[in-house]
Amino acid sequence: MTDPDPRTPVLVGAGQASERVDDPGYRRLSAVELAAEASRAALTDAGADGIAAAIDTVAGVRQFEISTPGAPAPLGKSDNYPRSVAGRIGAAPQRAILEVTGGQSPQHLVTELAGTIAAGGAEVALAFGSEVISTSRALAGSTDAPDFTEHVDGDLDDRGYGLRGLFSRHLAAHGLLVAPEQYALFDNARRARLGCSRDEYARAMGELFAPFTAVAAANPHAAAPVERDAAELVEPTERNRMIADPYPRFLVARDQVNQGAAVLVMSIAAARRLGVPEDRWVFLHGHADLRERDLMDRADLSRSPASVLAVQHALDVAGITQQDVSILDIYSCFPIAVSNICDGLGLAEDDQRGLTLTGGLPFFGGAGNNYSMHAIAEAVARTRAEPGSYGLVGANGGMLSKYSVGIYSTAPTGWRADRSAELQAEIDAWPAPTEARQADGWARIETYTVKHGKDGTTGIVIGRLERDDRRFVATTHPDDAETLDLLGRGEPIGARVHVRSFGFGNRVTTTGQRMQELFPSRPRVLRTDYEHVLVRRDGHLLEVTINRPEVRNSLTPEANEELDEVFDAFFADPDLWVAILTGAGDKAFSAGNDLHYSASGKPMWVPKNGFAGLTSRRDMTKPVIAAVNGYAMGGGCEIALACPLVVAADTATFALSEVRVGLVAGAGGLVRLPRTVPPKLATEMILTGRGLTAAEARDAGIVNRVVEAGGALDGARDLAAEILRGSPTSVRASLQIMNETAGIADTVEAVEHPSSALDDLMTSEDSIEGVAAFAEKREPHWRNR
Repeated sequence: MTDPDPRTPVLVGAGQASERVDDPGYRRLSAVELAAEASRAALTDAGADGIAAAIDTVAGVRQFEISTPGAPAPLGKSDNYPRSVAGRIGAAPQRAILEVTGGQSPQHLVTELAGTIAAGGAEVALAFGSEVISTSRALAGSTDAPDFTEHVDGDLDDRGYGLRGLFSRHLAAHGLLVAPEQYALFDNARRARLGCSRDEYARAMGELFAPFTAVAAANPHAAAPVERDAAELVEPTERNRMIADPYPRFLVARDQVNQGAAVLVMSIAAARRLGVPEDRWVFLHGHADLRERDLMDRADLSRSPASVLAVQHALDVAGITQQDVSILDIYSCFPIAVSNICDGLGLAEDDQRGLTLTGGLPFFGGAGNNYSMHAIAEAVARTRAEPGSYGLVGANGGMLSKYSVGIYSTAPTGWRADRSAELQAEIDAWPAPTEARQADGWARIETYTVKHGKDGTTGIVIGRLERDDRRFVATTHPDDAETLDLLGRGEPIGARVHVRSFGFGNRVTTTGQRMQELFPSRPRVLRTDYEHVLVRRDGHLLEVTINRPEVRNSLTPEANEELDEVFDAFFADPDLWVAILTGAGDKAFSAGNDLHYSASGKPMWVPKNGFAGLTSRRDMTKPVIAAVNGYAMGGGCEIALACPLVVAADTATFALSEVRVGLVAGAGGLVRLPRTVPPKLATEMILTGRGLTAAEARDAGIVNRVVEAGGALDGARDLAAEILRGSPTSVRASLQIMNETAGIADTVEAVEHPSSALDDLMTSEDSIEGVAAFAEKREPHWRNR
């Protein structure tokens, strides 16, 4: 290349570091120390002195312990990982970056830093990452455990976790929280697409990964340097236990590692100024960064076309074809990550070039998010050893979600822009299946896995409802051996199954009858032995008391379930016409979710009908009066808002206080409050957690009546008595019509809305009785029919 742009980026140094807990001379290095060691190796590899002082940008890849909110760091951690590493090597950069979570981040960072250098925004940049999971597991809790905690001052561009779309409460509730289960869904879908039997596919996965073990066995940095044959990789044994069908442990990315890697990137001008020999220069010829659709939005769960498109585009940017590449490292956390690229590019899985430079994530080690930094380091070394050759690194993040690609060569080239943003817009426009969050009825299995864990075995299914082809996720009942047998043998994909939705998620089994056996319908009648609720029946009135005063009547899933059962019975009983809901004691109506229960780590869920069985209930055709005798906070306020009528003691307080504990009023408060009070007031209450007194709540339209302290229940009884003087049929019809027309903006259209309630009322006994009693000047005798 003649007269290159002095801002052209080149990779001039790459380094790796590692240690094993059972090695002689094991040093118990922290993540910072291991990354610093790899960084020193990268500086040495550049072949020039004084580079550390010239570094203006450092970029760190997140360790697992800082990759998700609340993740434990058993031995402590740095609060500014990039600057901690910089300090160890004598660098004082102007800028420090902590990249988002994901295995794509090493390649994405190298691409970004190279582009920044080409644009003149930096001159010398160092990217690095490290994991010491083996050390943490080996030493946590020991009497001589090291403390890796450290504080470092200085600016940090912390880009957050970047987890949006990768995890969700809905998927987590169905067992899809960690990687093996989700990747297993993809591999099982691919197996069915190819028409392979379970044994055939297992053998193919073993044959794919067996060469990887040979590479790992020769790699001094490998966490598991043991060569294994295909049969050994896939044969379940006590040591090679099943993790998630079809994966035994040997096919799963190995996270128990102590590994670090670093790459040094600088402009040609800086390289010349610092005296870096040209035989150390490696150019980034092509690159791409693309993101796949989220799991439930993918048209075909057996493929990730966005990942393939990223590789193809990087090759296009480089101006070469895949046949021109002689050095390959395809991200290999699970077999499908490799097979997907091979399928899309037409690569043979036994390609003679080899598909890994390190030994792959299950054998070299899945060094947290930083695996591909090691692959880049290997690619730099290989392309230098074979001048003019091309090396391709594919870096995968999330759940086959984010894919970053780099094409490397010593052949000189200027900086080349890519069209990833344009291609991403096309991907985002791909059609997606419609999802059924609450799935009920007959369905067909689209893909599946069986998760094996300490708590037992669970089947996870993604399927399509027969009636409308909507996609859903569901899990099996713990005692459903029949469905587990279906998923564990033969070909379950395409099999007909039955799915049913609950507050805690969707459940799948073989038939509707089996579903009823596993989840018998509860009688819609009142009991007398509730644990968290008191009920009192007084003629046509039902009084319901949340009986948890010691925790301000806050609600656990079990308490919500009992309230849901009570209100199911109330709405089903023709002799119950009005209900009152209150809280025990004079301190609180309800404080909403029991945060102590939630903080314990136990699963939180609410019935399909919502908090207290009311906030998401659609059949509110009988009046429920909230008798608020103290705090109605958070979910408690949402319950009160869901009740058609509210009577409050003058000591009551109403507040959506979720923002003060890092939550949102997601059970209806964000919707009902702005429709009840003036928008400005609603916004202030929601964003600040501001509370309203009973009088303020009455003036704002939340409360119907305010009574003296201690009188909320009596006030609600008085209001109930007034309602009970009217026709229960008319009351029910009135509520039904109000509910049906609530969303109709045009007044005349709402007035003319045809409702079956009017027809039912016209033919009811109560309408005849009401007219007759009026004519006869007597009290009516309502029959509620």
